[in-house]
Amino acid sequence: MLFDLKEYEHKKVHFIGIGGVSMSGLAAILLNHNIRVTGSDQRPSKNTEKLQKRGAEIYYGHKKENITDQDLVIYTAAIREDNEELQRAHTLGIQTFDRAAFLGHLMKNFINSIAVTGTHGKTSTTSMLSAIALADEKDPTILVGANLPLIDGNYRIGDSDFFITEACEYKASFMKFPGKVALILNVEADHLDYYRDLQHILDTFKAYLGVMPKDGTVVANLDDENMAYILEDATVKVETFGLKKGNLQGKNITYDAFGCASFDVVYHGKLLTKISLKVPGEFNIYNALGAILASMASGISLEGIQKGLNSYQGVDKRFQHLYTKKGIMVLDDYAHHPGEIKSAMETVLRMKHKKIHVVFQSHTYTRTKALFDEFLPCFDDADTLLLLPIYAAREPDTGLVSAEELGAAIKKRGTVNTVNFSTFEDAAAHLYHLVEEGDLVLTMGAGESVQVAELLETLLDQ
Repeated sequence: MLFDLKEYEHKKVHFIGIGGVSMSGLAAILLNHNIRVTGSDQRPSKNTEKLQKRGAEIYYGHKKENITDQDLVIYTAAIREDNEELQRAHTLGIQTFDRAAFLGHLMKNFINSIAVTGTHGKTSTTSMLSAIALADEKDPTILVGANLPLIDGNYRIGDSDFFITEACEYKASFMKFPGKVALILNVEADHLDYYRDLQHILDTFKAYLGVMPKDGTVVANLDDENMAYILEDATVKVETFGLKKGNLQGKNITYDAFGCASFDVVYHGKLLTKISLKVPGEFNIYNALGAILASMASGISLEGIQKGLNSYQGVDKRFQHLYTKKGIMVLDDYAHHPGEIKSAMETVLRMKHKKIHVVFQSHTYTRTKALFDEFLPCFDDADTLLLLPIYAAREPDTGLVSAEELGAAIKKRGTVNTVNFSTFEDAAAHLYHLVEEGDLVLTMGAGESVQVAELLETLLDQ
């Protein structure tokens, strides 16, 4: 099915959960094509306020009365089947789609589409691709999973056939919207509240290649130990990248005092260009290589690639520099999986510092329990670890695991001074009395750990 934007002009589409990162972007695309938009969410946000200014009619609270004469209803994966609005839509015979399925139908309006997937790095790499496409004047439509200062938000509406989006693997949603170019960054065990195990994840990624367009291209990180299995039966064109393997490689890497890399880009043994990143970490070299190769597969010029990457300044919550006060540098990162935490720690160790103080909030009980042993060595190189209560997100607390259990297990290793806190205020106060000039503070997690950095800033200003 193609969701024809022209066919739906002046019709009405309702979004249940319209304030979400992806949902708000989808709603904005429809508004830009003269489609009437209504939506509901639990509370106001920057995203809902932005949509209201563009003409969307938004209700707060999910109520059956919100569904009246809409032609289509879209809902997020977090919406349960007993949701009043969803049930009302079924009763009235209104067609419904979950977000992923609708995105897949919508993407067919765009000839050139890039979908970025993988366990880590989707938002950063999507942001890099956005910078490149804009530098090459492709006028892309963009959906990204965080605030990207370059586009002043989490989406951009373009006026071309170019579409760039993240493709999350949670609940295999990415199966519903394969891009013409599919960029796979890495594959590890995650979302084990849905997937049975790593093999289930690998099989799903392999199946993802099977639903791509026949003239599509998969761009994959060949340094990832799981990639060979995923690619072995690919029926679409395959391009690979890495630091050790791949058609496209990063060579002669150097780092500055802030951990930002400069490197040669070599394609099939020939030097293409040299890139100097303004964002730190080896993981961002991988992200950049993937973005370069996906851009090349999409017909973007080398000049656009160079200009976009060399000017790219980063995205919120991805190793973001928050502030430096009284000689103390404070950073925030989205890392919530052991692989991401290790990459963040490797990066911060390359930066000039006296001591490293980490504030970590684990994300969901199921992930904490499933990857418990893998979390334990992640903080060995920090001087201090401040642990916050687990961020529940979509899950109820059934007593499966606690931050206190995680803290006790890390303490047993004897590698890092570990302290548990029940409130952000207590953590910030402890940190304030701990930090000294030259120290580095890193808040990590997909939840609300950044609040400790914000509270610390207030204390440093006093």
